[in-house]
Amino acid sequence: MTLKRAFDPVVDTRTRLLILGSLPGDASLKAGQYYGHPQNGFWRLVAGVIGVDLIALPYAERLEALKAAGVGLWDVIASAERPGSLDGAIRNAEAADLNRLIDSLPALRAVAFNGGTAARLGRRSLTPRPGLALIDLPSSSPAYTRPLAEKAAAWSVISGVLVRR
Repeated sequence: MTLKRAFDPVVDTRTRLLILGSLPGDASLKAGQYYGHPQNGFWRLVAGVIGVDLIALPYAERLEALKAAGVGLWDVIASAERPGSLDGAIRNAEAADLNRLIDSLPALRAVAFNGGTAARLGRRSLTPRPGLALIDLPSSSPAYTRPLAEKAAAWSVISGVLVRR
């Protein structure tokens, strides 16, 4: 079985919200892009939160727009064996070093988990920190068939983290 690896984190010193997925799916790995499956709702969901039309932007500009809005991306799994793209097929997962990354982000206020697998594994890996909110979001994956409008309503909670106070 092929070992699949996470992408590098997309963060900088402005990151106030870190969104963690589980592990990139096959379409994302093939494209070399976070949330590269055309049916994944991630870019539409985040666009609605930050008020930037991310879909219209080339990938590199999408990442820059996220960072400018204070949003970072990574995954809770550094590597794993997985046939296909479903989280339920993940085997022999190696956890990403979430604590090290979080400790390097001075403006971080919250960690949001994109889906149940990311939340379960991420919460297990993280050392609790006072003042750091942990937010469970419905998966942006097309395999999680909840309507996009329902997902968007749930994802809107993260907008409060991005408002500078």
